[in-house]
Amino acid sequence: MSSVLEIRALKWVPLALAAAVALSGCARDGFYHDRNLDYTEAAPAPPLVLPETRNTQRYRDALPVPQAATQGTRLDEAAEIRPPQSLAIGSGMEPEYVERREVGDQTWLVVAADTGTVWPQLEEFVRTRQLEVLQSSASQGVIVTPQAEIRLQSALRAGSSEVRCERGGQTMASCLDALESHLSARSASASVSSSWTAQRLTDEQTLQIRQQGDEWEVVIPQPVDRVWAELNHYLELDFAQEGQRDLLAADPASHEFMVEYMTETERNRNPLQIVFSPDVRKMSQQIRLALQPNGDQTILRAINASERAFSADDQRELLERVSGYLR
Repeated sequence: MSSVLEIRALKWVPLALAAAVALSGCARDGFYHDRNLDYTEAAPAPPLVLPETRNTQRYRDALPVPQAATQGTRLDEAAEIRPPQSLAIGSGMEPEYVERREVGDQTWLVVAADTGTVWPQLEEFVRTRQLEVLQSSASQGVIVTPQAEIRLQSALRAGSSEVRCERGGQTMASCLDALESHLSARSASASVSSSWTAQRLTDEQTLQIRQQGDEWEVVIPQPVDRVWAELNHYLELDFAQEGQRDLLAADPASHEFMVEYMTETERNRNPLQIVFSPDVRKMSQQIRLALQPNGDQTILRAINASERAFSADDQRELLERVSGYLR
């Protein structure tokens, strides 16, 4: 009886093999078509070429991006830098869409959007006010009118832009006021989230924290006046906690700040360390933040202005926090 069953089972083997071969063909040409096989020998098509007889006046860049205002040249990576914690998260320091910066008699706007986003808004500003345009260059980021010259360039912080309105090198206050109102009205439709977060991933290419002997310093590839204005803005916002961190003085002439700061070393002192220390409570100390021009670069240093100890780790901690404003 068992031999009969075995013979019957073997009769189905050829049929099963035939079915498997048939179904494998379906994977290519039938219901189970595998589209991955269609692209194994794909070749790129030639680029689209418009005829020579076309009207060139009808064609232009859809989203022109100024090239003359890019960030400074990249610095060699001389030290491995651990990125500081973002101050935007939970610190109340998230920027407005349009903010002002000022150094001496120079005033400009900082917009929390890249130049490719801001440029069409500047063109719209000129168009809605029916201003005569004498010169307009998206690649240079400049619009010249009889009333003033509007200039656009990348700001120190990635994903942000600077807008200036000047005539003869002097800030035109009325023009800047009108621009601020115009750009602020468009903040609702502008995407600013990427300006503060995603586009900050290029920080390591614009700032360099390096050690010189026992001292730490920050190399910023931007002119000193722009750096001072940006640091002044954020120090006023962030260094406003008496006993923890506080901005005591700011001197634009010498490009220096005097701050009171409690270091992480001091904050982390345990009760036993406090008992055997002459200070029975945790103390802050005065630190001088000095900016030194170095050609097109600026050097930021943190100099101890008190009698308390200020180690290299403390120095780096403070410099990382302050330089984080420019990221």
